Amino acid sequence: MLGTVMALIGGIAGMTGVAIGLLALRSARGAVEDCLDVLGRRCAIDGVVDVKAIRDVAVFRYDALAEMTGRLSFSVAMIDGLGDGVVLTSINGRTETRTYARPVRSGRGLQPLSPEEEQAVRAARLGIGPDVAPQRLRR
Repeated sequence: MLGTVMALIGGIAGMTGVAIGLLALRSARGAVEDCLDVLGRRCAIDGVVDVKAIRDVAVFRYDALAEMTGRLSFSVAMIDGLGDGVVLTSINGRTETRTYARPVRSGRGLQPLSPEEEQAVRAARLGIGPDVAPQRLRR
């Protein structure tokens, strides 16, 4: 008798779990459909989004050389929606300026990046740009 009651209670609990799971699935499907509708309307208004177009830009200015102050050196990160792009760096001194370009793939440099270049890429990926102050990146 006790075994039959326990089996009955277990069966009811199992059916209740299945019913709750089906309701949650139905709710999740409705949320996904709502999101797809919103995205469809947004694309119709704004047009198709090109993930390969440059969309994130950040400029990180700094003093690269002790003799030059005023944050005249800079690194500019220009990144697309996939995290691909380029970092342009200009090191400015009193008598000469050096300029570097380094490719970026998936948010990482294909060549080793300087700390300033890394900060520019990070700021671009986080949407902090266009002009980045060093204290805004520290967390």
